[in-house]
Amino acid sequence: MEYNIYCDESCHLEHDDSTVMVLGGIYCPNSKKAELFEKIRKLKVAHGLDPFFEIKWTKVSYSKIDFYSDLVKLFAEEDCLSYRCLVIKNKAKLNHEKYNRGSHDLWYYKMYYLMLNAIILPENQYNIYIDIKDTLGRKRIDTLQDVLCNNIYDFKKDVVKRITQIDSKESELLQLADLLNGAICFFHRGLHKVKNANQGKVAIVKMLSEQHDLSRKTPIESQKFNLFIWTPKL
Repeated sequence: MEYNIYCDESCHLEHDDSTVMVLGGIYCPNSKKAELFEKIRKLKVAHGLDPFFEIKWTKVSYSKIDFYSDLVKLFAEEDCLSYRCLVIKNKAKLNHEKYNRGSHDLWYYKMYYLMLNAIILPENQYNIYIDIKDTLGRKRIDTLQDVLCNNIYDFKKDVVKRITQIDSKESELLQLADLLNGAICFFHRGLHKVKNANQGKVAIVKMLSEQHDLSRKTPIESQKFNLFIWTPKL
């Protein structure tokens, strides 16, 4: 079967105000893509939004909580949708000189590999779409594809068919990945417990927490919601 994986990240910069980073991907059969895009666009319209309104964690507010809650419900109810997430803890303690030849970018791609490799099965085919970031050049994406392919002896790229950068505005499922990644990062940073926290974001975290234990990793074989927590070697 052919699958599409839509990947995004939260707090990915080396020097920012977060000790937590999240990489995550929403995936589904390619044959379901158009149907899912349309369902999300109809959901936007049903809540009085433009069908091409861009879903982003940074836009979440309590005034639109019904809309964002319905998005979380849509993910839960659509059997063809799955999510894989890698939570990096203690980002400030990374030792790039010792483990990554002094390169944050090299480490970044190691983490992308770790997140994606658990999804990819040699009997399927995959199209991977990654949100455009300044740190994500075409050359490094090609390298990531080579590493993923070589790991499963996919030298002709029959399994990992392509990895492509796209603008999140083009993809409702990439936007949904942004929402879930943002919520999990918010939880692991402890921001849902902060006084005067954004109550829309708190409500989304609470909703997800009622469905899944966000504090610990899931079994590797978990399909619908797969969470892995990684901490750096000292």
